[in-house]
Amino acid sequence: MTVQTVDAAEVVLSGLGDVGHGIVPISGSAAGLDRPPSARTGQTAPAPGASALTRSASAGRAGVIGFVDPRDAAPQATTPSRLRRVTRALRPHLGTLAGVTILGVLLWRLGTGVFLDGLRRIDAPTLLVGLGIGLLTTGFSAWRWALVARRLQLRLPLLPAIADYYRALFLNAALPGGVLGDVHRAVRHGKSAGDIKRGVRAVVLERVAGQVALITVGGAVLLTLPSPVLAEARRVALMGAFAAVGVVAVLVAVRMNRAPSAAARRTRALRAVLTEARGALLSRENLPGVTLSSLVILSGHLGMFVVAARVAGSSASVAQLLPIAVLALLAMGLPLNVGGWGPREGVTAWAFGAAGLGASMGLSVAVVYGVLSFVAALPGAVVLVVRYFWSPTEPAEPTESAASSAPVPASVSIEKYAPKDSAKLASNAFPFSAEPSEGRPMTPESV
Repeated sequence: MTVQTVDAAEVVLSGLGDVGHGIVPISGSAAGLDRPPSARTGQTAPAPGASALTRSASAGRAGVIGFVDPRDAAPQATTPSRLRRVTRALRPHLGTLAGVTILGVLLWRLGTGVFLDGLRRIDAPTLLVGLGIGLLTTGFSAWRWALVARRLQLRLPLLPAIADYYRALFLNAALPGGVLGDVHRAVRHGKSAGDIKRGVRAVVLERVAGQVALITVGGAVLLTLPSPVLAEARRVALMGAFAAVGVVAVLVAVRMNRAPSAAARRTRALRAVLTEARGALLSRENLPGVTLSSLVILSGHLGMFVVAARVAGSSASVAQLLPIAVLALLAMGLPLNVGGWGPREGVTAWAFGAAGLGASMGLSVAVVYGVLSFVAALPGAVVLVVRYFWSPTEPAEPTESAASSAPVPASVSIEKYAPKDSAKLASNAFPFSAEPSEGRPMTPESV
């Protein structure tokens, strides 16, 4: 079989040519058979008398074998679908959309008159009561934060802590999500203290203390006082106790069957977290202050709810209002709100309707409570504006004139030494120049 026949077969098999357009010769030229291979490329050079089909096959082999771009061989990246792009864009805003949806459904079912009636009932004394309760709860919250931070070896004076807490409350109430203010507070304090991770842990532990107090006291209220969720609360509490026992048993079994090295690493990490939390919240120095501050803060929030119910015109007793207030506070912790609005109004309207107090009254109470909470956080706007426009004066950098007029110490000499003549001549005279040097003609030896 000749070279031309092999080339034609390769063209047909690889799809690089079409052998149907011409006749493939069977025998080739002797010159083509006797020509040695190219020394530079290592490929067999086509004979001078070879056909165009042979030359195209050789070029095809060279292009396929030696000159394939790696980017052409790489698989193309799949473009995400339109649904996936839309889902990825909407994912950070799902909480805000949920809060807006809840408010829209409430206004559609109960009407805007209920919302406006709750706003009309707020007067100046009510706003002052809200500011006072806010000052009480914010001061104790800042004190709890300072206690936790000091236990974590972070310096945090009480007055700056109150100002930072007010600013965080305002940002939580003004921005979607309800937690951006706490994030800002944690990062800012961590930067100022030189340890961002420890600053974040201090804020997390401080917020955990508040949630533990709410769950403990709220659970006791929901399990003892009559409310629309009394039977459900007792059932959930019983199921939660069994679930906790099961989780503990599973963890113990997994720990016993795990490899010693992995178990030791997990145990050390968990022990470090629990030790830090126990020292910050349950130590002998911090436990009384954290407990007292948490109870005062929770009492302030419950008292503000009772005030909002009285302002909205509700005649329900405090025993009837406390379980609903606990449910409203638990709903406010869900990340499905717009500045705290959304789940709180929905849960309050449902609880008032289930208790026979009227869903419209529940929405009015929730509206008044939301306005009072926002007014209680308004001093944070003042703190934000003052800290934005005020900055401490920094010492100006010394200018050239100031540096020249500054007195020079006696130990420093200001004498300027002139360069040597040889250095001056070497720097001023170019190589092989025609200018004489020291009265002698310029020669290559002198240079």
